[in-house]
Amino acid sequence: MNDNLTRKSKFLSLVLRHQPDKAGVVLDDAGWVAVEELLAGCGRAGHAITPDQLREIVRTSDKQRFALSDDGRRIRANQGHSVDVDLGYEPATPPEVLYHGTADRFLDSIRAQGLVKGKRHHVHLSERLETAEAVGRRHGRLAVLRVRSGDMHRAGVPFYKTPNGVWLTDSVPTDYLIFPN
Repeated sequence: MNDNLTRKSKFLSLVLRHQPDKAGVVLDDAGWVAVEELLAGCGRAGHAITPDQLREIVRTSDKQRFALSDDGRRIRANQGHSVDVDLGYEPATPPEVLYHGTADRFLDSIRAQGLVKGKRHHVHLSERLETAEAVGRRHGRLAVLRVRSGDMHRAGVPFYKTPNGVWLTDSVPTDYLIFPN
């Protein structure tokens, strides 16, 4: 994705996950907004995006952050919301181990309280170590935690898998974390 599309993608993430008012749009209960309404709002906010650019952003997003409805008329973010939405994901059985990438400066806090969702709806976990590493590097010196997700699931903790392969759960208690050496 070129720099221009990356800037537009970041603005879309802000609008579709955290601050829809930045583009003057309202998300429905499941996080969807009409594409036409979104594009008009982005233009009014000084972040003009063409329909072709929007499709390119959705298609090439490295993390597949966005989803278009089957008819292509609506769009939403797949996860990571801080605004109140119900994405409608069904509980799913996770693999035995998932990964969470973070910065090592957060390890003391995580050791004290586990992984918490903060302002987001869920804690985000990955099946792939490489994905967790890429996420963690964005925040500082890398630390990757292993999550005993199979044990959590058997203990009754629900997990959800997004269409782009991110695993979600409400929190991860320290008992289920394996810290790096």
